[in-house]
Amino acid sequence: MRYGLGSGALWGLDTVVLGIALSMSPYIGTAEAIAYAAIASSFLHDAFCAVWMFVYMAVRGRLSDTLAALKTRSGKVVMLGALLGGPIGMTGYAVAIDNIGAGYTAIISSFYPAVGTFLAFLILKERMSWKQMVALVCALGGIIVMGYLSAGGTSAEGNAVLGLIGAAACCIGWGSEAVLCGWGMKDDAVDNETALHIRETTSALAYAVVVLPIFGAWAFTAHAFPSLATGVVALAGLAGTASYLFYYKSISSSLGAAKSMALNISYSAWAVVFGLVLQGTIPNATSVVCCLVILVGTVLAASNWQELFGKGGTDENATPKKA
Repeated sequence: MRYGLGSGALWGLDTVVLGIALSMSPYIGTAEAIAYAAIASSFLHDAFCAVWMFVYMAVRGRLSDTLAALKTRSGKVVMLGALLGGPIGMTGYAVAIDNIGAGYTAIISSFYPAVGTFLAFLILKERMSWKQMVALVCALGGIIVMGYLSAGGTSAEGNAVLGLIGAAACCIGWGSEAVLCGWGMKDDAVDNETALHIRETTSALAYAVVVLPIFGAWAFTAHAFPSLATGVVALAGLAGTASYLFYYKSISSSLGAAKSMALNISYSAWAVVFGLVLQGTIPNATSVVCCLVILVGTVLAASNWQELFGKGGTDENATPKKA
């Protein structure tokens, strides 16, 4: 469980640091920045994650393991998960923010664990007890309230239908990524580290070759690259890489994809904590309550309640042994 919770905490840090970068020039202040900052920063973030993972695997002498994993069927499944979670999920997220606003996008996108849990049940045969599902719903409720508060009752001026399609693509992409990568990591040839190296590299290349040209964002990206703000994006990518290492470790463990996703969405609460530490943003009482609900809900959604509360009996989530 510590890996799943750690992934949420580090993604909260990533979120805050990336937000700081996007509040700096050249990502603000011009019509070009408004049009391309989200796409450009998403690409640069994943590109830096790919670089950090390359360095990590090189230091560990494991680059050959990644090449070997790419040749397997499971490695190709991880690549598909990377495309769904990276370019498709993140681009949908950016499109939704541009058209319906960050607050409402956060509300809708927070349901990706529900999509992932359903897919994990179908594909990976994972299951959660009704008590764990209730805890997950409570955590999602806390995220919805925080998203509504941040939206301030308004949305961005844009195409609402396009925004909703983007948010739906985000939910499906992120939920599918965890399940497909979880399936891929069942192969001994593809462990959590090689899977993440494949994921980040695939995502960065897809952004560079497909997404940026489609949106016409290469010129802005090249202009933004040699800036202090992009250096901050690189730091966010470092936190994101560490978060993904924990996330994929959690998915490949006995915890599985569904419960790892439940723990990962605790980033909404951790972002408030890091916002206070790094930016001095003081949360109101409602946000504090929501943070507690999110953290408690995500932990309960991923926990074995008998073990957590010291009760005896069999594990209600365990798979029955064959006679």
